[in-house]
Parts: sequence; structure tokens; C-alpha cells
Amino acid sequence: MPDSNQAGLRLRLRAARRAVGAAERLAAAAAVDAALARIGLPRPRSRISAYLAMDGELDPSIVVHRALALGCEVHMPVITSLRRRRMRFAPWPDDPRRRHAENDVARWFDLVLVPLVGFDDDGNRLGMGAGFYDRHFAFLRHRNSWHRPLMLGLAFELQRVDRLPAKPRDVPLWGIVTERDVHGRAAARNRGKPAENGS
Repeated sequence: MPDSNQAGLRLRLRAARRAVGAAERLAAAAAVDAALARIGLPRPRSRISAYLAMDGELDPSIVVHRALALGCEVHMPVITSLRRRRMRFAPWPDDPRRRHAENDVARWFDLVLVPLVGFDDDGNRLGMGAGFYDRHFAFLRHRNSWHRPLMLGLAFELQRVDRLPAKPRDVPLWGIVTERDVHGRAAARNRGKPAENGS
């Protein structure tokens, strides 16, 4: 897909997710949390990264609060340099005792909840175009199997497209959870089977 077409698709999908009504948005967030619970995520006392929803993104707050109740350590991404496309992960809620974990936690997470603009069933993700997640988790491209972290996109079903081109720098998602279904490798776990390369 040429960059110009991808830019147009990004604009269209961002507008579509912003148009989701408040009641539908809340119901979708609850449905996504229920789907995650069915596949056993997040695991108790695990280490996860989430995000603060913006620009119409599916809100993971319900998942985050359940994670905290399960004793999970939760972090949020913080952009440290737009020019260099760098970010770090800060404890949430803020906890001075855990700030040491901000330095290099990419391999430390068990689960990373990722916002997205669009996705396909192969786990390809259309983001905002800056590549923060792809750069930070680039080491996953060199693995033959998924261990950790599990990269899991959260989205509305309306953000699903037939196919997205995979670029060499892209880090594919282990799965995508929407209000209607679980897509990608994570779908096997949703069907009650061992999840390919991700259990």
C-alpha cells in the first residue's frame, strides 16, 4: 500500500473511531476487558504496559483497574523525544519505589497493550506513523517464537481492514482484541486451544 493511500486510510479510521458514541465506547471497553479475562490476561502479579486513551482510541482503563486488583505492576508510555522517536515507561499510579524500572523495561514486561489506528488478521498494525512501539520492541522481530512481552492491540472492530502491508521495521502484534472478537495468534487461546507461540 503506497504511503499516500496509507495516510488516507489512517485519516479515515481515526475519524471512524472518534465517531463512536459514548455509550457504545463504554460497552466496547467492557467487552474487551471481558474477552481478555476469558483468555486469562492479564495474569495475576504480572508486569504490563497500558496507555492513556486519546483521539478516540479504545480506553483500557477497565483492564488497568482489573490488573491492579490482580496485583499487576502497570506502566504507561511517556514520550521523551519526538525527534528521536523515543519513549520510556513510567509506573502507574506513580510510585517512587518503582521508578528504577523505567530505565529499560521492554524485555521485562509480560503484556503490552498497544493502541492502534487499524489492523488486519495477520497482526499487522497501522499506528500513528511515528513508530515508537516498533522501535522500542524491535528485538521481537528477531525471535522465532513469542515469549514476552505479548504485544496485544486493543481496538474497535470497525478498525479492522482486509490487509495491511508489513514493513521490515514493523513488529507484528500477537493479537488484537475488539468488542466482537479476538484476532491474530491470540485467537487460538480464545477458542480454548493452546495459543501458537504465545502460551
